[in-house]
Amino acid sequence: MDARDAELKKELNASLQARRELGEEYESALVDSFLEKVDQRIDGAVERRVRRQLAEHQMTVTRDARSPKVTDSWGERFGFGIVSLVLAMPLSAIGGGVGHLPGLIVAWLGIVGVNVVQAARSHPGLFGRRKGRRDGGDWED
Repeated sequence: MDARDAELKKELNASLQARRELGEEYESALVDSFLEKVDQRIDGAVERRVRRQLAEHQMTVTRDARSPKVTDSWGERFGFGIVSLVLAMPLSAIGGGVGHLPGLIVAWLGIVGVNVVQAARSHPGLFGRRKGRRDGGDWED
C-alpha cells in the first residue's frame, strides 16, 4: 500500500467518523466530498499516465525520424489500445455516474468508435473493398 492509498483510507475513515457524529442529514455531503477526492486521485493518475505515454510517443517519434519509417507497427497499435483502456476508466465512471446506463453506453460507443476509426486507418482494406479494386472480391456491397 503506497502513501496515496493510505491517505485515501484515512479520508474514508474520517468521512465515516464524521457521518457517525453528524448524522444522516450530512451523509450526502460527506459522500460527495469523498468521491471528489477519489475523482481527483483518478484524474491525477490518468494525467500522469497520459503524460508518460506522450513522452514515450515523442521519444519514439524522434527516434523514428532518424530511422526508416515503418507503418502500422505492433507497438503503435498496442500503445493506442493501452491509451484507449486507460482513458476508458474515467470516461466510464463519468458516463455511468452522470448518465447511469445510457451515459455508460454512450461513453463506450465513443470508445469503440475511436478504436474502429483507428483500425480502419491502420488497415484500409479491413472494413470493405480495397482501394483501386474494381473487380469482384471477397466483399459484396
